[in-house]
Amino acid sequence: MSTTTDADLSIHIEATPDLPAAQQPVWPDAVALDSAVAELAAYPPLVFAGECDVLRERMAAASRGEAFVLQGGDCAETFAGATADNIKNRIKTILQMAAVLTYGASVPVVKVGRMAGQFAKPRSSNTETREGVTLPAYRGDMVNDFEFTESARTPDPQRLVRAYHASSATLNLVRAFTTGGFADLRHVHDWNKGFVANAANQRYEKLARDIDKAMKFMAACGADFEAMRTTEFFAAHEALLLDYERPLTRVDSRTGDLYDTSGHFIWIGERTRDLGGAHLDFVSRIHNPIGVKVSAKAQVDDLLRMIDLVDPDRTPGRLTFITRMGAGQIREALPSIVEKVTASGAAVTWICDPMHGNTFESASGYKTRDFDDVVEEVRGFFEVHQGLGTVPGGIHVELTGNDVTECLGGSEKILDADLSQRYESVCDPRLNHQQSLELAFLVAEMLSRD
Repeated sequence: MSTTTDADLSIHIEATPDLPAAQQPVWPDAVALDSAVAELAAYPPLVFAGECDVLRERMAAASRGEAFVLQGGDCAETFAGATADNIKNRIKTILQMAAVLTYGASVPVVKVGRMAGQFAKPRSSNTETREGVTLPAYRGDMVNDFEFTESARTPDPQRLVRAYHASSATLNLVRAFTTGGFADLRHVHDWNKGFVANAANQRYEKLARDIDKAMKFMAACGADFEAMRTTEFFAAHEALLLDYERPLTRVDSRTGDLYDTSGHFIWIGERTRDLGGAHLDFVSRIHNPIGVKVSAKAQVDDLLRMIDLVDPDRTPGRLTFITRMGAGQIREALPSIVEKVTASGAAVTWICDPMHGNTFESASGYKTRDFDDVVEEVRGFFEVHQGLGTVPGGIHVELTGNDVTECLGGSEKILDADLSQRYESVCDPRLNHQQSLELAFLVAEMLSRD
């Protein structure tokens, strides 16, 4: 993560038109909300404008095939989960995946964590009913608590402030890990050797051996391994709650431009990307690199109008389309979208989210995903871009560094009966540490064939 500090950002909340904002909580106390927003506006930025500019350059490189983006992390962070061990394990998993992908792609991997801000989630309903009792839906720890009681489910604006502090603590630890030697490529490679030593992962042994030979070759040539002790790492989250994002929007003293300093990269989802809505208006005003989730239902004309609004100057690295279509639909739905967007002259970066289109309820009642479906959607994503001569720029994965049992399959063959053992997610199922690394090896094989 860049430590650029030349952007002396002053507090600024941009006046915006009164547009409809989807997926916002119903705060019961307007005075308490105003107090929390004012408190956020007085705090220092979590990231700096200069760091966001660096990431925009990295995303531009990915759009040209000169880099590959790995976005990974929790579906929904929790305050209780923001521990040193959990953060370390997540960072370790992403670093291990990135090392394998770097070898497979033969280009730098841009490491972006779904973390330090991913405390809110969209919901299909404002309420949840259990055994005749109806309460507000859980919208993430930034809003309320998962426990099904009236006091826990009542939206509390002070949770916005608590999310800021949890994000700040997370970013401090991430910076320490990625600049203090924890990210040393030699350590990361040793961790991956441990992964392939597992009998269930032996099919990846050849790739690990090839990486080992490359490392030894670099050492023999006198490569500067000191330069590989640190790495860039960027923070990303869905910009869902405008009462959190707006007070953290600041003016960059270098340029006078606005940046949302809650994270380097923010995205808007399927439920909030309305052309006349407040979310698209908000991201059109800030200079962070921006992502937009795109499903198989997306209308190309809407996407083209979105590009005109968010990226009118066609700046490479400014806008990323994160496709989430499902393994069974991506080969049919994606080509026409990519073709027409490319023909428009837009300079978007294409990233595959193979998680959200492949969610279903298992026979035992758990919300889950099948590892084979996740891999198949990534494979379809690569095939579409290869067929069109366009660039597959990266992957966007919900994962954890812990050995949870939330997604079916993988080399260790998690079954439906296993889901109850360690199903810890409060929202969507995540790949565990082993499944995440296996996905990285499989994607590296796809990249090395291109």
